[in-house]
Amino acid sequence: MPTPFVTVLIDTYNHAGFIAEAIESVLQQDIPTDGMEILVVDDGSTDGTADVVRKFAPHVRLISKANGGQASAFNAGIPEARGEIVAFLDGDDWWAQGKLRKVLAAFDGDARVGLVGHGFTEMHLDGGQRTEAARGWTQFRVTSAETARQFRMVRGFLGTSRMAYRRELLEQIGSAPEALRFEADEYLFTVGALLRDVVILPESLTFYRLHDKNLFQFTSGDAAAVRAKQKVLAALASALEQTMWQRGVAEDVARVVLECVQVEADHLRLVADSGWPWETVATELKIMQVFHRDASLQQHLFSYLRMLPAGFLPARTYYEWRRRLSTLSVYKNFRRRVLPFPVPEHVERRDKAAP
Repeated sequence: MPTPFVTVLIDTYNHAGFIAEAIESVLQQDIPTDGMEILVVDDGSTDGTADVVRKFAPHVRLISKANGGQASAFNAGIPEARGEIVAFLDGDDWWAQGKLRKVLAAFDGDARVGLVGHGFTEMHLDGGQRTEAARGWTQFRVTSAETARQFRMVRGFLGTSRMAYRRELLEQIGSAPEALRFEADEYLFTVGALLRDVVILPESLTFYRLHDKNLFQFTSGDAAAVRAKQKVLAALASALEQTMWQRGVAEDVARVVLECVQVEADHLRLVADSGWPWETVATELKIMQVFHRDASLQQHLFSYLRMLPAGFLPARTYYEWRRRLSTLSVYKNFRRRVLPFPVPEHVERRDKAAP
């Protein structure tokens, strides 16, 4: 069977210092350059990103637009894609060599597969690395509450720089709601998982760059940044609920799919805008139920102990205390050596210390 033509869609905003590495990682893939096209959607950058992209002509086609966020960038780029397969990449990330060949092999092996994801390696500011990958080949479609629970535990392997679709599936999904200035990738892959089979490859094929622009505001407790993300997550939950209702998704499936988005939105609302102690406790218990069901007894007991101040502190005060606690060296060493953060049983995690 001939290799399908591939569109690589790179969305970017103010990534002048990173976009060249992203593009070069695509050009270095082991498929013929005449077998793919590279589209870069510049979402209104003001730092010279477009000038960097133009240096790669004619291998790269630049689509410039006014700033509108991730969904608007996807909606501008996807209709321009000529490929049978559309693979996505953020302008501040890059791919491992061989990524496209392995992704294409997964599509070639089964016509039911509409979406392929894989593991990733976080590149930290200090030079350290964390790799997360699935334990073994995973294939499913969200057709029941059980597969919906499986989906929400592997959705981290389907983020922008990890996801690739058959173009026909993207056409079935349709436009992403433009209120999603970010998290548009989650809208696409969630609806996609309801319509076609998903494959998660058991290896890391993307390098995800942590840098000051995508990390600082949250680690510093910036309330405006947290509030903005909460607003987008609430919009994502609303859009998914409406889409699933329109597509006739069973109520129990929709409930499981929405739980993980809604609990994250509830958590960020409490972090930014505060709330009653009972709301904090209820949200923390829900987080444990949704994301840490397979944590050890010791990890659960520690979480309950850490939750005690939430029973009497206003939510914002409690989460500020948690944030400050997490920055203490003694706490970090305790969590690393005595009680590491729980790793889901389906995930293999490897850390590499900074040089």
